[in-house]
Amino acid sequence: MGTFCSVIKFENLQELKRLCHWGPIIALGVIAICSTMAMIDSVLWYWPLHTTGGSVNFIMLINWTIMILYNYFNAMFVGPGFVPLGWKPENSQDSMYLQYCKVCQAYKAPRSHHCRKCNRCVMKMDHHCPWINNCCGYQNHASFTLFLLLAPLGCIHAAFIFIMTMYTQLYNRLSFGWNTVRIDMSAARRDPLPLVPFGLAAFAATLFALGLAIGTTIAVGMLFFIQGFEDCISSWSGLPHLSPAEQLMKIVLRNKTSIESWIEEKAKDRIQYYQLDEVFVFPYDLGSRWKNFKQVFTWSGVPEGDGLEWPIREGCHQYTLTIEQLKQKADKRVRSVRYKVIEDYSGACCPLNKGIKTFFTSPCTEEPRIRLQKGEFILATRGLRYWLYGDKLLDDSFIEGVSRMRGWFPRNCVEKCPCDAETNQAPEGEKKNR
Repeated sequence: MGTFCSVIKFENLQELKRLCHWGPIIALGVIAICSTMAMIDSVLWYWPLHTTGGSVNFIMLINWTIMILYNYFNAMFVGPGFVPLGWKPENSQDSMYLQYCKVCQAYKAPRSHHCRKCNRCVMKMDHHCPWINNCCGYQNHASFTLFLLLAPLGCIHAAFIFIMTMYTQLYNRLSFGWNTVRIDMSAARRDPLPLVPFGLAAFAATLFALGLAIGTTIAVGMLFFIQGFEDCISSWSGLPHLSPAEQLMKIVLRNKTSIESWIEEKAKDRIQYYQLDEVFVFPYDLGSRWKNFKQVFTWSGVPEGDGLEWPIREGCHQYTLTIEQLKQKADKRVRSVRYKVIEDYSGACCPLNKGIKTFFTSPCTEEPRIRLQKGEFILATRGLRYWLYGDKLLDDSFIEGVSRMRGWFPRNCVEKCPCDAETNQAPEGEKKNR
């Protein structure tokens, strides 16, 4: 009830603008089409008022729609929870373990990250999801996970109804010849006439809805089943987790977000690179899947804690992860490579004038591209075969972190500076992709 009341607060009415985005428009369109066609086809195939089975089928269909929409809107409008503007730890000495966000004018609490889309520091941020036009994080983690679980189940039920409807409606309309198969789509062959005539338009709409239902089931359902292979793939590729809804089951059972999984991978890489005698232990895995599960799902619907402090495993403390992040940030500057721009780049997502390979290998991520002009300098921190990611060196204030522009750009637009070419270093991730 508390979660429901938080949705209808007056100040949350401003969140309605999140609906004006291609992600929610497509998602709600698919839900509306599949649900509407499934209810119409249920009347044709299994009239709900004649039998108990028909009634149960129709009630289940309505139940799927309500639960999917409830969790979807809950994930969208309740949001992930944001670190308060101007936040700082109670103990001022703890600020040395935290990064400072100049946009929010606050320290980044443990497990929080700044989202460029939301323009706020998000509690326990996992990723920014375009389908809900919001971040997945501390407060809406459970609703988002339930939505991705219920959507394939509802689509499977709807797909079954579509198939049975087409089968029962077309069975008596098929006529086979020696070389032909004919289908009579007129409603005259039905006696008595159906409440909803199943003509050519109804057949096309049902077939289209079936395609949407099967596609949604495969696309969303696979997010849960591929998790067992993800560690092997990520360790082989050396790339960050870029899928919009990756690692959801791993997040729940290991109490670890996709960003934190990438931080853990980089921690192992840093220790191996410098051959250090240390072991990084993820502090928020409580050692029990049930305990980790309860960190996300509760009977009240409100997650445990306040989103700023977290229960930790023995041998760690609140800032174990943030200390590792500071080490990686310092290491990134040491291992980054300086490039000089030799060719202008407009910042296009898939530039046609930079080569066919560059066009077709554009990074599949919402991270920005940066516009380049000949003579500028770039500090590259990671890269792919035909693309690099880094910070544009604007002026001396960049060194202090005051001014920065970062994003992807084509590799053939830059060349390595002579001073860095002698060191023969490569941006993080590039070595593993050669």
